[in-house]
Amino acid sequence: MTVRNPVEWGVDQIRQTFSAVRSAEHAFHHPAEEAGTLVPQVRRITLADLREVLIKGFSDFGAYRTDVIFICVLYPLAGLLIGAATLGSGLLPLLFPLISGFALLGPLAAAGLYEMSRQREQGKDVSWNDAFAVFSSPSLAAIIELGLLLVGIFLVWLLVAMGIYQLTLGPDLPDSVSSFATEVFTTGPGWALIVLGVGVGFLFAVLVLAISVVSFPLLLDHRVGVSVAVRTSIRAFMLNPIPMLAWGLIVAGGLVLGAIPLLVGLVVVMPVLGHATWHLYRKVVQ
Repeated sequence: MTVRNPVEWGVDQIRQTFSAVRSAEHAFHHPAEEAGTLVPQVRRITLADLREVLIKGFSDFGAYRTDVIFICVLYPLAGLLIGAATLGSGLLPLLFPLISGFALLGPLAAAGLYEMSRQREQGKDVSWNDAFAVFSSPSLAAIIELGLLLVGIFLVWLLVAMGIYQLTLGPDLPDSVSSFATEVFTTGPGWALIVLGVGVGFLFAVLVLAISVVSFPLLLDHRVGVSVAVRTSIRAFMLNPIPMLAWGLIVAGGLVLGAIPLLVGLVVVMPVLGHATWHLYRKVVQ
């Protein structure tokens, strides 16, 4: 067996990611559903556009700071409850996959923020109540369907993560947090767990980014089906791979920074990213 260097391994991961994204696009191709439907066009964007959408995201957050904090406080609370439940049940190997995988549901959780930005864009007076206008959207069924898809991907990630743990560290669960940390950071199998977990997690994260980066805003903005929304999102990703991957890193970095102080920072990070995602959609989709 040939041992590859980190650069070769990284390139192979990126190739696998793009292959998975292309496969996902074919899986969502339903000609019957798309017949007679206006299929949105996508534009090319640059890294400079990401700075602009972040500025607009901060602007929306500043305009509705109290309202969005009230809404978004539920997200870090849910993360803390998940973490506490995991520790309480002795499922330490799933703690990191649960917390990191929880971000896979972020595009669904931010749907109300997209709606607030959409209404502000139209010059309307907006409050936290308007976030719940999502539930009266003509595309609600499609939004729920796409949300269930993300939940399914999240559950698959947990199964895969548990499989990686059993493959590297064996079937026995750790006795304590300290013994688990020691085994992960000071042994060969532990580092194999880290490398495999991060590599496979990267594939899941990019797949979710590709299928959801503009699909939820598109469903709110136009009455299209899930397949049209997802295929549009994937086309946007494939047309702008560097800016989209950079956006994924910005989102991941923001979530990590927000999660450090017991997830409290997510109360600010999540609404900024949510509002910015709406403006990213406006940049990309015609």
